[in-house]
Amino acid sequence: MARKVYVGNISFRATEDDLRNLFAAHGQVESVKLITDAMTGQPKGFGFVEMVTEEDAKKAINALHGASFMDRTLTVAEAKPQQPRERSGFGGGGRRQGRR
Repeated sequence: MARKVYVGNISFRATEDDLRNLFAAHGQVESVKLITDAMTGQPKGFGFVEMVTEEDAKKAINALHGASFMDRTLTVAEAKPQQPRERSGFGGGGRRQGRR
């Protein structure tokens, strides 16, 4: 069991402080990160909460998975390790053949 918890189906109105307060009722919170779109800065509806201990993470998952928060039903689970992402084809760097 890890200390990092995935939180999904978060209301777009929620702030990191809102999540911190929600999780603090179930243990000591180390950090909160809401994921936002890189282009628009708008929330994507999910984030991560890191608890101080594995026991606190387990308590929070058990208490909050399926709970209603800001009119949304939360999905709360142990966070999986981030997979390396492939680089997109943007940015160029190569020459076009046949044209000068």
